[in-house]
Parts: sequence; C-alpha cells; structure tokens
Amino acid sequence: MARLTAAELAMARDRTIDDVLPGPGDPPLRVLFCGINPGLVSAATGYHFARPGNRFWPVLHGSGFTPRLLRPDEQGELASWGLGITNMAARATARADELTPDELVAGGRRLRALVAQRRPRWLAVVGITAYRTAFDAPKAAVGRQDAGPEETGIWVLPNPSGLNAHWSREAMVEEFARLRAATDG
Repeated sequence: MARLTAAELAMARDRTIDDVLPGPGDPPLRVLFCGINPGLVSAATGYHFARPGNRFWPVLHGSGFTPRLLRPDEQGELASWGLGITNMAARATARADELTPDELVAGGRRLRALVAQRRPRWLAVVGITAYRTAFDAPKAAVGRQDAGPEETGIWVLPNPSGLNAHWSREAMVEEFARLRAATDG
C-alpha cells in the first residue's frame, strides 16, 4: 500500500466504510467482527483495519480464522468463510478516543439492529472500553459475555490497534483462538 499524505488523511476524517457482510451464495455469518470506528488510513483506503501496525489481519490468521494472511484490500474474501466486519461508530477519526459516549451508545443500537437482521452466531467486539459504553456494561471484561441479542453470542476481544500496547500479538492470537474454538463447538 502506498504511503498516504497528510492531506489525504485529513480528507478521510469523518468518512465511513461499508460493512463487509456475506452475500447470496456465501456461507451463513458465523462471526461479525465489530471495530470501534474506522481510522483515517482505513477511511482513505476503504478497507477495515488498514493502518500499518494494526494487528487484526495477522491475529485473525494466527488464530485460525483464515487459512492465509489477508491484506486489508482482500477483506471481501472473509464472506467465503462466514466472517464479516462492521464498526461501532461509522465516522473515521485519528484515534478512537475522539468519539463521544453518545456516538458509541448510538453505535450499539445500530449494531443490535444489524445483528437482529443478519443473525451471526457470534458478535466479536474488538475494544473493551467501547463495548462497555455501547452496551452499558461497565464491568465487562475481555472474553465471552453473559448476554447476547437473541441467539447471537457476544465475545469481546482486545483492540488490535498498534496503539493498544496492553496486549501482545501472541496474547491476542490466544484470545481470538478462544473465540474460534467456540465457533467450531
């Protein structure tokens, strides 16, 4: 991917990215991964988790969700494995902490509606702080959650952003693999 200029990144602020969802002929949606919101690189390219240093794609592969390491521009291939991507909040920012609590709560409502419509087996939210706000669950921890909308289970995963230094790549792979094992079980 070519390096983006400061002007290109500035123009990407407040853009949105389309969800990646299975279409007709694809397997049913097993896991809907939900990011917090698009970063500027993602908004500029139109691809989820596109910023260099974001660990989503390597962790997804390392945990066994994909048979090979995908590039962000190959996100459309996820549908063939029953995987999808959406975001809690639609607008792009340089950092997730630029979002307001109201935006996250509204995003949680939109997410519940999307889950009710698409009925994934699992909703995987990447980012514990955003999940706590959007789902009014201040004590939630990373892992399987007790309550999910209808028949969809919820799993909160660590945020794969390179800015999240609390989780190593290896620890993220282990947590994503726990979810993958639950989807297989």
